[in-house]
Amino acid sequence: MSSEENLQETDTEARFEFKKEQHSAFQSEKGLTEETIRLISEDKDEPDWMLERRLRALKQYKKMPMPTDWPGQPDLSELDVEEIVPYIRPDVETRGGAENWEDLPDEIQDTFEKLGIPEAEREALSGVGAQYESEVVYQNMQERWEEKGVVFCNMDEAVQEHEELVKQHFMTKCVPASDNKFAALHGAVWSGGSFVYIPEDVTVEMPVQAYFRMNSEGMGQFEHTLIIAEEGSEVHYIEGCSAPKYGTHNLHSGGVEVFVKEDAHVQYSTVQNWSKNTFNLNTKRAIVEENGTMEWVSGSMGSKATMLYPCSILKGRGATDNHITIAFAGEGQDIDTGAKVYHNAPDTKSTIESKSISKDGGRTNYRGLVHIADGAEDSSTSVECDALMFDNESTSDTMPYMEINESKVDVAHEATVGKIGDEDVFYLQSRGLDDDDAKQMIVAGFIEPITEELPIEYAVELNRLIELEMEGSLG
Repeated sequence: MSSEENLQETDTEARFEFKKEQHSAFQSEKGLTEETIRLISEDKDEPDWMLERRLRALKQYKKMPMPTDWPGQPDLSELDVEEIVPYIRPDVETRGGAENWEDLPDEIQDTFEKLGIPEAEREALSGVGAQYESEVVYQNMQERWEEKGVVFCNMDEAVQEHEELVKQHFMTKCVPASDNKFAALHGAVWSGGSFVYIPEDVTVEMPVQAYFRMNSEGMGQFEHTLIIAEEGSEVHYIEGCSAPKYGTHNLHSGGVEVFVKEDAHVQYSTVQNWSKNTFNLNTKRAIVEENGTMEWVSGSMGSKATMLYPCSILKGRGATDNHITIAFAGEGQDIDTGAKVYHNAPDTKSTIESKSISKDGGRTNYRGLVHIADGAEDSSTSVECDALMFDNESTSDTMPYMEINESKVDVAHEATVGKIGDEDVFYLQSRGLDDDDAKQMIVAGFIEPITEELPIEYAVELNRLIELEMEGSLG
């Protein structure tokens, strides 16, 4: 049977919920010690400067308290980092990623076939990276983009092959380890992830994608993504994430740094479908220069608790930032997402559109910050938050913060919270739909502003994931 036929016969729930027996070539002990950090760096054969940065981040992590005083934040009391395995290197022959799927062990190859990644690469992508546990196991880029100087490789390879670029940009200006406790944790134990470099005036016409899969129980995944878009360039980077459900907690604490140079355009799209035993705590940030454009498109669901607030720093005149986010929370879930934008230059623009859905007692929260600096005249921002609740037990909160230090600006904010109306469901039922199909159609229309920003394959997948969450089928 071909992989395409195999994929068609595998429903979405089965594609995400399966588990594989763990086979690792190297695995660290639980917890966070200097010895563990040194072992990770040694196993990767890293240069001394990277080890030094890891050790500095470890010291910062140990000094910082857990975030517990944010109003309405998710409960992190059940997260014990000392019980998390921070590094598992899968048992594959090719370090740094195979160039052919057939070169991977059968269980890893089957994992990504079920997730549909090889098929997506054949049909709709310029390049693909696939991470399993703590390391990238597959990496490929179309030759036509390599010939134009585009680099798409895993971060471990980038440290070796593009050392000066990485040394200059890695957790220096964009996301320093001192930013927050989980950024410091990430800086100490990061592993895998993507390095994307787009040369000046090059437009990558088809998206590049990375997929991150956690398979092992009780592990942490700490991939780092670094994107550098030179002047006048353009790229769309898509990130997918998933993990099966286990009885103990997993931790995902990724880091994303995006550098958008003058007149460049970067879209960063992510669909995160972690299991309900996973804490999802990320730091994502972009620095946008003159007339550059940064777009964030995010879908968050599935985790026990999520704290995710992509941030853009608009440092050049005419820089633009657009955020579109969706969050879904079911029983026992607290999905705290939002956006941050810093207008640090004149004539900058930002829009934030947030959609959230909660059911069966789940909680969603939009937490956002818009800062307009003194002197950032003629800047504008628009924030729109819409929440949809299925029942009286579910909650949805909105916590927008506006720091406006310039008078000559345009600021708008709108928030709506509502339930699925009986009259809406009744109308659709009168047109032949049953109760579940009517509610799914209402939700599909509600999230359409997000799905229309994704390639069709990913829009369909996101809609299907939302349907499964509504049914309570995903773990």
